Amino acid sequence: MPAHSVADGIRALALSFGAGFARARGWETAYERANRPLMELAEMQPVTAAWWRERRKTAGDFWYLALGDSTAQGIGASVPGRSYVGQLTERIERELGAPIRVTNLGVSGATTALCLRDQLPKAEKFLAKKPDLVTIDIGSNDIAAWDPVAFHRNISRIFDPLPRHTIVGELPCFHLPRNDRKVAEANAILHTIAADRGLRVVPLHDATEARGLLGVLTEFAQDAFHPNDRGYEIWADTFWPAVSERVAQVAREKREKSEKREKAERVPQAQ
Repeated sequence: MPAHSVADGIRALALSFGAGFARARGWETAYERANRPLMELAEMQPVTAAWWRERRKTAGDFWYLALGDSTAQGIGASVPGRSYVGQLTERIERELGAPIRVTNLGVSGATTALCLRDQLPKAEKFLAKKPDLVTIDIGSNDIAAWDPVAFHRNISRIFDPLPRHTIVGELPCFHLPRNDRKVAEANAILHTIAADRGLRVVPLHDATEARGLLGVLTEFAQDAFHPNDRGYEIWADTFWPAVSERVAQVAREKREKSEKREKAERVPQAQ
């Protein structure tokens, strides 16, 4: 959805905190009422998954492969195409002046363990065919049951088969000190493992933290957890410098390859 008003943001936060309080007290009816916005977004998961399956049918010379969780799918956005993956897709198409092929393997609710189990086997089959761009942002759902040892193991195994041009997003800012301490630990692990494998990491935590209170109130969906359209735009803005560099590199390599092929085809004619 588009950016909230401040009043909508306050209401979303109140419902989110109310749901947590009611659950802790065992007030099931109050919890279900306060938690309704989250449940409404959860019901959108089959819709977003179907939207991205349909999007795979669009052909293009440039191929973008995305891995991740609900933020890749676009939960909280007005339409799935307004997720950060969707907004990056639009920007790439404008840059190239042509449609591109997109394979979005993101699954709502995915943890690193679930990404490793469910997404990576599919991704490896696609990676064998050499997509032009790979992005991944995963790990936010690990924070609720934080286990740094398991996170390190899972991220290592997820990153191992990814090509060196893969662009990795940090975990975003949670704007809650207790959770953000875990996020800082997760991002330190993520940076170390990515550096070992030559993968580029984009500063999503700093970008979302910098939005401050106004961002909290206006750039999240009604569940006060997932970004809305404007929130996803911040994500896309953060990924874009690295993505645009990769797009330019691929375009240059394909142009040079085409020129060499044309030159080779002209040589026999000249003889």
